[in-house]
Amino acid sequence: MDLRLAVYQLASTNALDAQQTAQLHALAGFQREPSRLSYWLPRGVAVLGAALLGLGLIFWVAANWEELGRMGRFALLQAVFLAACLGAFFVPKARIPLLLVAMLSIGGLFAYFGQTYQTGADPWQLFAVWAVLALPLCLVARSDVLWTPWMLVLASAAALWMQAQAGHRWRIDSADLGIFLTGWLVQLLACAFVSPLLARWTGAGSWTLRLGLVLATILITGTAISALFSNELGTPYWAGLGLLAVACALLATQQLFDVFGLSAVALGLNVLLAGGLGRALLSGSGDGIGGLVLLGLLAAFSLAITVQGILWRTRQEAA
Repeated sequence: MDLRLAVYQLASTNALDAQQTAQLHALAGFQREPSRLSYWLPRGVAVLGAALLGLGLIFWVAANWEELGRMGRFALLQAVFLAACLGAFFVPKARIPLLLVAMLSIGGLFAYFGQTYQTGADPWQLFAVWAVLALPLCLVARSDVLWTPWMLVLASAAALWMQAQAGHRWRIDSADLGIFLTGWLVQLLACAFVSPLLARWTGAGSWTLRLGLVLATILITGTAISALFSNELGTPYWAGLGLLAVACALLATQQLFDVFGLSAVALGLNVLLAGGLGRALLSGSGDGIGGLVLLGLLAAFSLAITVQGILWRTRQEAA
């Protein structure tokens, strides 16, 4: 129960007067400042301001497309990037928000370059170069404030690369298994890079790893499910199922245990298992209603076993 609701119920149950209720509120700490508010509030405002500044720069250039000349747009974007990097060097306290501005300005600069010169490059190349150039900024910042958007940029590059290599279509074919495996492994290797095993060098926290695992699970699960229902062999389906099973086993170890990431990957694994069971039960000419009932029971059993396993592993870690 929420603490405030519990206090109100306690006051109502014991018929406390106004003075006694005020004393109870004081004991509960309702009048005190939240813990570490003075630490997180200025940092959160600075990060939010940096994100709005970086995005506002991109939108401002787009809104003033006709008024600014080509050199003026390039000069503005490069000047913002240079000013943010110099500010991060000379003002260490503002390093993280300023590096976030620099990271966003890289994306804006390359997007404008692609729109201006029409090089014919695939969109994934923009995101890939953006991720590579932003990597030193993330290593300098050593904060999830930069690692989290970097993970999102890299996942976009991997997904767009898979689409481009598959002929700019999302139809899944067993002949493209190497393409899908490469894209999946790039995303999983990025998760390993920001994992606690390398946190000493990267400074990445848990939120970057969790976002990476969620994106990897969505990418693998979506592709594998599509492969299951678009061809007879379903080879990408088995590859995705195996990768998620290995990821679950690794996330259950003591060094890499994270209940959020493990739950996300386990959910994707359950979706693939339910999809495989559904195809096996409903692809024949048998009783469709009976197959659906059996599929629901098996899916519920699989999910229950998964939840119990995660709870057991969490209790072990807490002990």
